[in-house]
Amino acid sequence: MEITFENLPKAVTQLTNDVCEIKRLLLEKSNEAQPEADQLLTIKQAADFLNLKVTTLYTKVHNAELPVCKRSHRLYFSKHDLMEYVKAGRKKTVTELAAEADKYLTDKKKD
Repeated sequence: MEITFENLPKAVTQLTNDVCEIKRLLLEKSNEAQPEADQLLTIKQAADFLNLKVTTLYTKVHNAELPVCKRSHRLYFSKHDLMEYVKAGRKKTVTELAAEADKYLTDKKKD
């Protein structure tokens, strides 16, 4: 659109509306939940987080059951990895199992 003196008020209004929309989108984007930065935990903090004894954690580390980082004879645990470890032990509900069985049977009939 060519800006002339006659259509200047219309152009300024359009520009103002566009700036307001950009501002709204930026505010909306900044208010979205930002992913939490991963946090490293000591053995004591990890034990508290998992509600386990420190000796139990040492046993799980020895048996390679827990994801762990080892530096200078110290153990560090990623909070994110510990959450994934806990979630991996989640049992499916009866509804989820039934839906999975139905999907399997449906797919099997197609073959």
